[in-house]
Amino acid sequence: MQHKACCSAQRSLPQAEVLPTAEQLASNALVGTATNAGTTAAHAQQHSDLIAIAGNSFVMGTNENIGFQDDGEGPARLVKLDAFRIAPTTVTNRQFNQFVRDTQYVTEAERLGSSFVFYLQLSQALKKTVTPVSNDLVWWVDLPDACWQRPSGPGSSHLTIPEHPVVHISWHDAQAYCEWAGVSLPTEAQWECAARGGLPEKRYAWGDTLQMNQSLPCNIWQGEFPNAPREGWQPEPQAAQSYEPNGFGLFNTVGNVWEWCADWFSSDYHVSTSRENPLYSISTGKRSMRGGSFLCHDSYCNRYRLAARGANTPSTTSSNCGFRVAGNV
Repeated sequence: MQHKACCSAQRSLPQAEVLPTAEQLASNALVGTATNAGTTAAHAQQHSDLIAIAGNSFVMGTNENIGFQDDGEGPARLVKLDAFRIAPTTVTNRQFNQFVRDTQYVTEAERLGSSFVFYLQLSQALKKTVTPVSNDLVWWVDLPDACWQRPSGPGSSHLTIPEHPVVHISWHDAQAYCEWAGVSLPTEAQWECAARGGLPEKRYAWGDTLQMNQSLPCNIWQGEFPNAPREGWQPEPQAAQSYEPNGFGLFNTVGNVWEWCADWFSSDYHVSTSRENPLYSISTGKRSMRGGSFLCHDSYCNRYRLAARGANTPSTTSSNCGFRVAGNV
């Protein structure tokens, strides 16, 4: 397929450079944590439900020619992983709120003063005040005051959707949360292994056919992208624990929100990283993302497949990107 920029806007690297570094952001979170005597117990409860994945070998990637060549989805190869643990859902607004309460952490979107929001998530009043970020991505607006606390911009609130995925989170923000919670971002290999749920070499967490029992078992775009969603379906994230979990107990590994991974992104990933516990650690300017989002549609971007790969600059934040955490056994 011809390469497309996917359904995510991005911050340019020069603009991102004026923001704090990942180390500074993590330090800010840790300083806040150290001042709160009750934090340790809260940390333990945040992710006490991590799912244990035994050490194993699995076929990672794909040889199917249905994605984007520049994404480097293959060649498929046998990858060996040590045992690890991973969260059943993406981090929720409730969990991220606990982190902020304990640390007084301020996200990159809040520091910058804006974040990217899909235009159909805006109120009618807001739609009249904004312009698209570019002619190529006319469905994205860089909305002032949009952030994790106001996921659809002014007038919206995370408090009304505590069990939804936290969004408008940069890779740096996700790292700071992980430092506080004593967890980590999954590597791409860990993410794909867990997302497959024990089904080898399938496109989706439930098999090779997108629909199951004549319905979509995931939150991806329904209707004509990007201007005509199907009646009755809203273009927005759904609760983190929506739909049926995969064979390992993970929810929403197909669609809903993009999920940051630990790796730097490279189209050479499958030919340049080790077959044992692979991690692409050389800086490329973009971090890897997996899973796709509610904005993915086959007519434009089919990166909701398990082998599909996405990427964005680590300071980019948007209304369709969150993260899931992992840990050691």
